[in-house]
Amino acid sequence: MVKLCVGADKVSELVHWRNERAAKARANGIEYTPNHVTRMWPRREDELLDGGSLYWVFKGLILARQRILRLDEVIGADGIRRCALIFDPDLMLTEAHRRRPFQGWRYLTKTDAPGDIGLYHEDQEEIPGALRAELSALGVL
Repeated sequence: MVKLCVGADKVSELVHWRNERAAKARANGIEYTPNHVTRMWPRREDELLDGGSLYWVFKGLILARQRILRLDEVIGADGIRRCALIFDPDLMLTEAHRRRPFQGWRYLTKTDAPGDIGLYHEDQEEIPGALRAELSALGVL
């Protein structure tokens, strides 16, 4: 599954946002699990739960993914049923792949998925997305 990471220009911003949410939850005595709530329930649920991941797009580039562990039903304050994608806490950096803007999410086949380049660590230097795309195209990353 591919989704735009709206509001974040780079992977470290997604991690910062996730860390803020985790700290707020812990301050309120709530256990935090990385997640993303979406309005629609995925039609290809079985595929997603069989080792599937959400690939994050930053400024037109897929740069990272998170493995989907499960789908939880969430009822919003408006009474509408939504789907919480529950992620593995590890964030995997991927080869940079260009993606045009789109709304919602798109399914990604295993053959079209970018390769992994390693786990994200907060203390590592982050290579700008455009440079990562060029290095990926050259086969360096």
